[in-house]
Amino acid sequence: MIKGLIFDYGGTIDSDGVHWSEILWESYLQYSIPVSKSQFRNVYVLAERELAKHPYIRPEYNFYDLLEIKIDLELGYLIEQGVLDLVYKKYATEMARFCYDKARKTVNKACKILDSLNECYPMVLVSNFYGNIQTVLTDFGLNKYFSHVVESAIVGVRKPDPRIFQLGVEALGLKPQETVVIGDSYKKDIVPASSLGCQTIWLKGKGWTDEEDVIKHEHIIYSFGDLKNILLKVV
Repeated sequence: MIKGLIFDYGGTIDSDGVHWSEILWESYLQYSIPVSKSQFRNVYVLAERELAKHPYIRPEYNFYDLLEIKIDLELGYLIEQGVLDLVYKKYATEMARFCYDKARKTVNKACKILDSLNECYPMVLVSNFYGNIQTVLTDFGLNKYFSHVVESAIVGVRKPDPRIFQLGVEALGLKPQETVVIGDSYKKDIVPASSLGCQTIWLKGKGWTDEEDVIKHEHIIYSFGDLKNILLKVV
């Protein structure tokens, strides 16, 4: 019997299963930034690596602050590579606001589901994040739902290492088979959580690779709003 839930955050609660690269790419299109998608994907990876190596993100930064720094890094790389002129640096603020507003709308919809589930289950969040997840959750009104938050930058373990999900299971005080893990990444959420014996639900949106897009799984949803119905089947 399912007694507790473990949620991924980024790509699950804040984008309804869509990989964040796709939302950022939408902002490039929105502001007519003259780059190809392959050029964008290259600098997306470079910016992620830079954020992982250096403490750009402070604990008090909310998601808008994070996005502005991330997009500023991406545009900076494109300028260094000669793809863009320096004038495009000014778009970081507007692009960050565009993405932040989309995330807030998505989170507001997700809260209706979380309100209902919170009445039935204890819930924990397990996320690869930058050290500011508590500020992000507070800004979006999500912190009230989770008894514990396991953040990679704090605990020193990152997905797809199963140990980060083990910490989530321990925070719930349950056995793995008594928990359901909900996440948007097959490789980073579903596979490691399943390896512990957790039940899993894959929120499958547009992923990073075509390879993941074609994978099948027993419990798949295509919208966060479908979570309550499929939980009845998992239980």
